[in-house]
Amino acid sequence: MREAYLDPEAAAALAARGGVPAPLTAERLTEWQRADAARRPRPAVAELAAGGRFEVGEADGVVWARPAGRAGRLPVLHYLHGGGLIGGNAYAVLPRVLRELAEPLGLAVVSVGYPLAPGARYPEPLHACRDALRWTVAHAGALGVDPARVVLAGKSAGGGLAAALALLLRDQGGPPTIGQLLLSPMLDDRGGTASARQQAGRDTWDATSNATAWQAALGHRYGTPDLPPYAAPARATDLAGLPPAYLEVGSAETFRDEVVAYANALWQSGGNAELHVWPGAYHGFDTLAPNAAVSRAAVAARQDWLRRLLT
Repeated sequence: MREAYLDPEAAAALAARGGVPAPLTAERLTEWQRADAARRPRPAVAELAAGGRFEVGEADGVVWARPAGRAGRLPVLHYLHGGGLIGGNAYAVLPRVLRELAEPLGLAVVSVGYPLAPGARYPEPLHACRDALRWTVAHAGALGVDPARVVLAGKSAGGGLAAALALLLRDQGGPPTIGQLLLSPMLDDRGGTASARQQAGRDTWDATSNATAWQAALGHRYGTPDLPPYAAPARATDLAGLPPAYLEVGSAETFRDEVVAYANALWQSGGNAELHVWPGAYHGFDTLAPNAAVSRAAVAARQDWLRRLLT
């Protein structure tokens, strides 16, 4: 199978950073987690406030922020960070989410710190995300957010958790949410798609890395036929009754085919879904090449969808 087309700007940015990293194996997991923690340090609350541009607070495993000076109860992004379920943190992702989504759209953000694999396995991370949402709704008045306008959001592993949380909330009777913003979501533990084979050893997060992360997150349940959809949303057979979804993925990404299939399943279930497949984009393209035209187009599309959802 031929290598997927790469956007020239995104490819140049990746090359400048040293190219595609070596695939992650189980033997390297502890080393990878140490390096990930060093690469994504946790900023202090005062730093997140950006000189008074944002009001910021933290409690009970979440950090929240809102543009300063905005009156009334704001819509809120319940944001779940990426990192393959084995890395990342709620603080490091917040500056970019605030800059690209919260500030231009007048949103509050609650960024959730969930426990990481292999120390925590399904369903512990998902339940932490659900409990954080319940906490947000219970404290909506103090946070200055509107509990009737909550959007689930996340990138990579966080996107998969957001999709899983939407399923769980549907089946458990809430709290209700009005949308799900799924950015390159990690949806399928089985890894048998054509895009996973095509981009093996070529994507910034390839099939080997993905399998290592899923194994860490699921333990002995990895790949089993009875794995519940709350663990891997691509396993769901009924996607009816979910809030409107925005899904995006790169055409040169391991997750391409599973994201496209999930959007198709949403449509087949009568759901409202908007899908963007960004040409020549690899996993994390907008982070690694933020000034590329394709990255700027992706950010604009997310803003546009949220703007339409909230009006």
